Amino acid sequence: MTALGILLVLVLLLVVFGLLFRLQILTSIFSGSSAREFGMSNRVNAVLMIIFMVVGGAAFAWSFGDNFNKMNPPIASVHGLATERMFWTTMIIIGIVFVLTQVALFYYSYKYQQKDGRRAYFFPHNNKIEIIWTVIPAIVMAGLVFAGWKEWTRITGPAPKDSVVLEVMGKQFNWLVRYPGRDLKLGVVNYRLIDATNEFGFDLTDKTGLDDFVAGEIHVPKGHPVLLKIRSRDVLHAVYMPHFRVQMYAVPGMPTKFWFTPTKTTDEMRAQLGNPKFNYELACNQICGRGHFAMKLNIVVDEPDDYVAWFSQQKSFSEQNPDVLASFKQKEEKLVVKEAAAAVTVPAANASL
Repeated sequence: MTALGILLVLVLLLVVFGLLFRLQILTSIFSGSSAREFGMSNRVNAVLMIIFMVVGGAAFAWSFGDNFNKMNPPIASVHGLATERMFWTTMIIIGIVFVLTQVALFYYSYKYQQKDGRRAYFFPHNNKIEIIWTVIPAIVMAGLVFAGWKEWTRITGPAPKDSVVLEVMGKQFNWLVRYPGRDLKLGVVNYRLIDATNEFGFDLTDKTGLDDFVAGEIHVPKGHPVLLKIRSRDVLHAVYMPHFRVQMYAVPGMPTKFWFTPTKTTDEMRAQLGNPKFNYELACNQICGRGHFAMKLNIVVDEPDDYVAWFSQQKSFSEQNPDVLASFKQKEEKLVVKEAAAAVTVPAANASL
């Protein structure tokens, strides 16, 4: 309460000083001496403009340089190089324009400050200038948009036929990962079958899904295309893999996808960074609820042979959960009996007619 009282007193003092300053200006206007006071404050503001530009620019440059590596983790995918090049091309172009306009803004505020006897030049319109600052930005922006569209179309287009396919599903508040088995085909899932054991909703009546398996972390081979099939079980999430420059929304009821090719194994990145504890990470960068911070999953990039060895050691969901498989078989047997009974009943009914 003491701190709050002190804060309120300070606020009230600021209000009082503001009102006194305003009263002084009004008094000067009525007394006819407002020009001198206005000139003094204007000079102070003009100098402050230059100081703010220099100090603010220096602070921005320091902050940018100090945090550059945090904002730009090393690239570990093929398309990441193209998107990074496009990003920095855009940043350089916009940055040059930003610096020039801001320097002109602050410098002109200082140079053309109010002075006695000076009158502003009235410059209402100029067709040539209007054309220049409309056409040039339009051409530059069209080029940037076209380059971005071209790269985005390539990334989100059909994945190579030999891609490693896996499904990533987001839910509050963790990620689930599903791989196809030896048949390399993901089986059917049904949200009505989701429970504490069958979190993906495996429909084990579908034969192609019998060898599908879930994993506690993502494994992908280096130098091989990887297709992520993405969906959400509840709210909006986002698959974000910063080192691979991958981001795609996980939208409830609307499957999405993204494919990329890793270029550095986890061990190679650890050696490059000098950090033996480094791991690639899948994170959700959409605030999806109270436990949003927990939505992280390790990604391991293996050498192709190591990936094959890891893949061959995995057990399918049906092998890990024989009770679930047995339950599906019982349901399937009951359905077969029911269909057989119906097949017998229909001819008998037709005979009686």
